[in-house]
Amino acid sequence: QVQLVESGGGLAQAGGSLRLSCAASGRTFSMYTMGWFRQAPGKEREFVAADGWSAGSTIYADSVKGRFTISRDNAKNTVYLQMNSLKPEDTAVYYCAAGRVRYGLGYYNSREYEYWGQGTQVTVSS
Repeated sequence: QVQLVESGGGLAQAGGSLRLSCAASGRTFSMYTMGWFRQAPGKEREFVAADGWSAGSTIYADSVKGRFTISRDNAKNTVYLQMNSLKPEDTAVYYCAAGRVRYGLGYYNSREYEYWGQGTQVTVSS
């Protein structure tokens, strides 16, 4: 069983930055693919970024590519999402997820992730 706790959300102005953190319990953190998803009011949950357990296996949604960076610290069992050049359309609840996910297309699919955090609100004002 893995428990995930997100932190770092809040209010930012357009063009600003925020860094989200997701702390995971469990000793097998390094073997999980870690993902970030988000859900805006009235919209479906969408993929943001993922970092697989093998080096060099990070992917991003086109909408955040070049602005967001996912990273992990296996020693701290923590995954981060650095968000720069924020836009009002980035406003959403952001969720951290973990799972033994199929490499590649599986990263985008929320159903492939077994564990989820409670979410943290990110609000970007124009």
